Amino acid sequence: MRIARIDVDGVATTAIADGDVVRPLPDVAVLDLLAACPEERERLAAGAGDPVDGTRLLSPLEPASVRDFSVFEQHGEGASMAVGGPEAKVSPTWYEMPAFYFSNPHATTGPDEVITPPAGTTGLDLELEVAAVVCRRGRNFSVADAGHYIGGYTIFNDWSERDIAMREARMPFGFHKTKDFANTFGPWIITPDELEPYRRGDRFDLRMTAYVNGRELGSDTLASMAWSFAELVHFAARGAWIAPGDVIASGTCGGGCLFELWGRNQGRQPAPLKPGDEVRLEVEGIGTLTNTIGEPHPALEAVPPARARVNA
Repeated sequence: MRIARIDVDGVATTAIADGDVVRPLPDVAVLDLLAACPEERERLAAGAGDPVDGTRLLSPLEPASVRDFSVFEQHGEGASMAVGGPEAKVSPTWYEMPAFYFSNPHATTGPDEVITPPAGTTGLDLELEVAAVVCRRGRNFSVADAGHYIGGYTIFNDWSERDIAMREARMPFGFHKTKDFANTFGPWIITPDELEPYRRGDRFDLRMTAYVNGRELGSDTLASMAWSFAELVHFAARGAWIAPGDVIASGTCGGGCLFELWGRNQGRQPAPLKPGDEVRLEVEGIGTLTNTIGEPHPALEAVPPARARVNA
């Protein structure tokens, strides 16, 4: 099942997408559908209204939290080259356990929205990812049980400002302002049963392709993940609660961003994104997510440097 949200007279409304047809389901929440068993989900979906024309797709969810992992080795190689030169390799610590950072759940955007970059942006980049949506609360469960906590999957564009990132990377706190201006999800959430034909062991063999202005940037398969989604959800819940609406993202696939190519090309080719550029992300079995880059935020007053401590 493809579960979407649409704009109905200014109200975000759950909907069922089937081909080119979208039917509103105003009395059922997206997370309730994701948590339901297949039979109950079908019963609830049967109450959807007549198809609506010209509706606007919204982000299929307002996430409670966003944990973004980095589990594609090819992406890690290119990123390492961008920072450390053509001979740089992925750090050995990357292979020890999956790593993630928290992103901003309040910066959610959806299909066809215009993305507003940070003020003074000079290194704007896309990131092609797939995200799992958590559908029930839990912690400290096994990898074998982790699939019960995944309600569905959607495409995720983890937009990044690379020049800000290079400054933040010098501090031991991870990324923050490089990531929190926009997180795009869509076009809908696919329930896990829809992806079973693509299963290869504990992963899904879904072709992932990124385009900028209609030109292919790069492509990979979701099966290249170094850890499966079950393993990522299990890791996220080790000693910590996860809850409905939490997002567990895969990180950027191979060839799914400019930064990786900058590392491999040892220069900013292709160029950073600019206003007017169209970014299209396609994931086999899920769909297509398209956005256009808008004008940056207006310049703000400068942040002052640190003050001297009073007890020096």
